[in-house]
Amino acid sequence: QVQLVESGGGLVQAGDSLRLSCAASGRSFNWYTMGWFRRAPGKEREFVAAVSLSPGNTRYSDSVKGRFTISRDNAKNTVYLQMISLKPEDTAVYYCAARRSVVISTANNEYDYWGQGTQVTVSS
Repeated sequence: QVQLVESGGGLVQAGDSLRLSCAASGRSFNWYTMGWFRRAPGKEREFVAAVSLSPGNTRYSDSVKGRFTISRDNAKNTVYLQMISLKPEDTAVYYCAARRSVVISTANNEYDYWGQGTQVTVSS
């Protein structure tokens, strides 16, 4: 079992930056590919970014590429999502997820554990 707790969400203005954190506890953190997903009001949950067991192996959705950076600190059992140049369309609940695999996936149903989510609201 892996427990995931997100933090760092809030209300910001367009163009601002925000960093989300996801603290993991339970089984060995460095066995898991970690991902961030988001669900905007009235929409399906969508892939945002993921990082494999190796911190340098990352993937991003086209909508956030160049603005968001995912990173992990295996010593702290924590994954981060640094977000810059935020836009109103980034408003969503952001979820952290863990996948017991070295392969990055963008599919919701291929992640084994999920956090409760943290709200990010970007005003125009």
